[in-house]
This record gives sequence, structure tokens and C-alpha cells, in this order.
Amino acid sequence: MKFIEMTGATLEQIINDGEIHASDLMAVGVEPATIVRVNQHGDIEVRRPHRWDVIGGLLGNFDERIRKTTGFDWA
Repeated sequence: MKFIEMTGATLEQIINDGEIHASDLMAVGVEPATIVRVNQHGDIEVRRPHRWDVIGGLLGNFDERIRKTTGFDWA
């Protein structure tokens, strides 16, 4: 599966209404410097010390939003 990695601060810029809320990010341990990744299905995963945890998902045109905001492509 391909992903785009980013920080929690970048993820917060990408999130739209109807998706995971910024306050929910903090509740699951996502801070501005936290490493997160999104797969091509829109699943958001947060990096833990020994694993990745799925914490929510993005909807709609997330592909365009992610690539435009991060400058990265799926890898």
C-alpha cells in the first residue's frame, strides 16, 4: 500500500468538515510534530513507538488536498 507521510500540523491543515476533528486528533495523541501517514483509501495512521494505529479517515478530494499541501506523491 502507498502512503504520504506528514506531521500532525500538516494533517490539521488538510482536514475538512465531516472528517476527524482537530480536537479528536489531540485525544488520540496527535500533536503538531507527530508523524502520521495517509493511505490511498484515506485512512489516517499515527506512528506509535512499535506500530502504526488507524485513527480515522479522510473523505472526498483528499488525494488532491494531500499532494497540494505536502508536495509529496504516493510512495
